[in-house]
Amino acid sequence: MKTLFLKYKSVVKFIVTFLVVYAVLSFAYKFYLQFSDGSKFYPDYITNLVSKQTQTILNDLGYATIMQPHPQEPSMKLIFKGKYLARIVEGCNSVSVIILFMSFITAFSGSFKNTFLYTLFGSVLIYIANLLRIVVLSIGLYKYPEHEHVLHTVIFPAIIYGMLFLLWVFWVNRFSKFESKK
Repeated sequence: MKTLFLKYKSVVKFIVTFLVVYAVLSFAYKFYLQFSDGSKFYPDYITNLVSKQTQTILNDLGYATIMQPHPQEPSMKLIFKGKYLARIVEGCNSVSVIILFMSFITAFSGSFKNTFLYTLFGSVLIYIANLLRIVVLSIGLYKYPEHEHVLHTVIFPAIIYGMLFLLWVFWVNRFSKFESKK
């Protein structure tokens, strides 16, 4: 068993680091959500911010959009050209994807400076991509409501997770301390 552990020490270190960072960040986020309840930013600050930014972008593109708190559930109603089109829930704010990203980058860390800057840059990029994803999804749902299932459950998750995967691959190949054995 000791030989096996020594042989796969880097794999075990990666898995343990990933799980610890993911657990700590997820716990912190859950704690944040619990204490956001009842704040002036409904349903929580980040989801509210994403909703308002989505509204601003859509309005700037010429689509009359209103965001308002959903009366029956913790979400924001997206009213698009006078029609209740969708809701933005906590899962739409990109935080869980950013937590996943940060956990992986930390587990495959490079120098502190590179790790910190790449985590910051990647998190901002994921946040912006998520905003644009919601904007395009909103327009798509308005223009092609018959394709709601494919747009919401296949295409747009593939975009955000595909970008996450590409950021990971770029990190491992350019900045991490990972050394391949050739």
